[in-house]
Amino acid sequence: MMRISEFQSKDIVNVANGKKLGNIGDIDIDLETGKIRSLIILGVGKVLGLFGREEAVVIPWQNIVKIGADVILVRLNDSE
Repeated sequence: MMRISEFQSKDIVNVANGKKLGNIGDIDIDLETGKIRSLIILGVGKVLGLFGREEAVVIPWQNIVKIGADVILVRLNDSE
């Protein structure tokens, strides 16, 4: 069992290219089943948090490779 607060503190790393994507900003949950559908990484501010944000990254649950103690490994292709 894991709390959402513990989940949000983990770094997200793409195993396809080794790039750190950030931290979880939100979680999409199916209300009928109670299962997580996707993780959402909010975009960072473009210039010191000013002038809008980059687009959020949505990671479908099936793209999660491994949830470790400090890191969540995901597989995203460059096209995703």
